[in-house]
Amino acid sequence: MSKLFEPTSVGTTAVSNRIAMAPLTRNRSPGAVPNELNVEYYRQRATAGLIISEGTAITHQAQGYADVPGLYKSEAIEGWKKVTDAVHAAGGKIVTQIWHVGRISHTSLQPGDGKPVAPSPIAAKSKTYVLNADGSGAFVETSEPRALETAELPGVIEDYRKAARAAMDAGFDGVEIHAANGYLLEQFMRSNSNQRTDQYGGSIENRIRLTLEVVEAVTKEIGADKTGIRISPTTPANDVSDPDPKAVYTALVEALAKFDLSFVHVIEGATGGPRDVLPFDWKALKAAYRDAGGKGAWIVNNGYDRASAIEAVESGYADLVAFGRPFIANPDLVRRLKEDAELNPLDQATLYGGGAEGYTTYPALA
Repeated sequence: MSKLFEPTSVGTTAVSNRIAMAPLTRNRSPGAVPNELNVEYYRQRATAGLIISEGTAITHQAQGYADVPGLYKSEAIEGWKKVTDAVHAAGGKIVTQIWHVGRISHTSLQPGDGKPVAPSPIAAKSKTYVLNADGSGAFVETSEPRALETAELPGVIEDYRKAARAAMDAGFDGVEIHAANGYLLEQFMRSNSNQRTDQYGGSIENRIRLTLEVVEAVTKEIGADKTGIRISPTTPANDVSDPDPKAVYTALVEALAKFDLSFVHVIEGATGGPRDVLPFDWKALKAAYRDAGGKGAWIVNNGYDRASAIEAVESGYADLVAFGRPFIANPDLVRRLKEDAELNPLDQATLYGGGAEGYTTYPALA
């Protein structure tokens, strides 16, 4: 049997196999509160070695899409407890992705219909998901953001710390700091979205500063063994770019090495798209992390299938492989990969919003 299906550990968390369920926004938690439908969805997928939950907003300001769950209400923590209890009862492990969208939001989703926040007042050429008056969902252009004042950033860091503590109160096995896909932390790291002139802009050292300060706050609060991070060095998602991603992300992983994180989760290429969107040496990135003393599990993601996942783990390159959309349509993906069984097709029409259809209705193998 391939090592892909063998147990390992992620930080101090023992997992039954080396297949992770990647975070997947599904827009089915009205009021930012997880519900019974969410409980069933995650319970069905508990055979994953590690579930990384959908992005979970750390505050109301951090929210960029309608009906995504949060960690900033007591009712949400109670809702998440039911999810984590169900996953644990089924033998699974689950961490939550703590998320601030930054500029990828809409005034209708913000406190007091205010502007979304960002490193700089530069609108993203991107879309977000809002609710219409009749309750239906629609994708619309993101709103123009305002720049965060330097004096506001300690408060943002504190919001991440509080969310990490809330995640532990909700029974999660840890957190994944979302520093990928063109959201707030990556907006600070990429030069096209960060044109600041304070200590958080300009040089690479300055642009990665906020991410590292968030990592420091979270690890101090809940422990490095319960803290992972997700990065996406070459993704163009949500209109972010940088002329030298190798330099930015090598500096980042070298700095992350000192924290003794549970894991580093890397999206290779364009999120949900081509892996070769820009030239990038993924193995060199891991080597830079290891050479700097980083010991966290290396989780790889984007476009992997059974054969490439087995190769990634068997070769020693990856510690775990994360699958996203295959887990949507195949709650028993681990078994299907192990048996090399056919996968259910994905229904694109039910990805975002709605009810049980296309969420908890995909069949498992008999």
